Amino acid sequence: MAESVATNPGPAAAQDALAQDFLQFVVDCGVLRFGEFKTKAGRISPYFFNAGQFDDGAKLGQLAQFYAQRLLRSGVEFDMIFGPAYKGIALAAALAVELARLGVNVPFAYNRKEAKDHGEGGTLVGAKLRGRVLIVDDVMSAGTATRESIAIIRGAGATAHAVIIALDRQEKATEGGADVPYSAVQYVQRQLGLQVCSIARLGDLMQYLEQHRANGLAIDQERVQAYQLRYGVTES
Repeated sequence: MAESVATNPGPAAAQDALAQDFLQFVVDCGVLRFGEFKTKAGRISPYFFNAGQFDDGAKLGQLAQFYAQRLLRSGVEFDMIFGPAYKGIALAAALAVELARLGVNVPFAYNRKEAKDHGEGGTLVGAKLRGRVLIVDDVMSAGTATRESIAIIRGAGATAHAVIIALDRQEKATEGGADVPYSAVQYVQRQLGLQVCSIARLGDLMQYLEQHRANGLAIDQERVQAYQLRYGVTES
């Protein structure tokens, strides 16, 4: 088994600065956009996080740096990385490369949507799942992908231990078409027992918009604030 990785928490101020730098990065990349966007829950959101816009090597490399920095400050312990298909595949690989560059070399794996019936077969690719597994993804809307990842990891005899995501929307999840008073992140933390850390959260986005009101984001700030008041949850 790979040597267990224990990360050290950093000062809160540094984490806040990291979140603000990340938000500026995703705005500059066109990953974070403002307007009117329909969510999976049917809500009209004033902002949209599209990880598909991390579409070249420079953007993906910088994204991996943000993931690694947050992870190394979080206190989360893990033995390897798992990336759920499909977006999580590139994220897991990029994060593993960046961690190795920083002197933390850990194995990683990912899954296929369909099993192969030739070669090594199966749905898993990469290192054997074992020990405490860190799941890496972009956002967590309903927690469905995380539950699927947990089932895969447990089925392989390993422990789904933690999740790292880029953005925590800190908004109410839905069950049976109705809002519930907790977010998908809170569900994963409280009901599934996994640690969750994020590079930035909705609270950080509100701070970013407040700081950039004079740059044409005043209306967007008001819309996001109204959305937060309607669908937001208390601290994750």
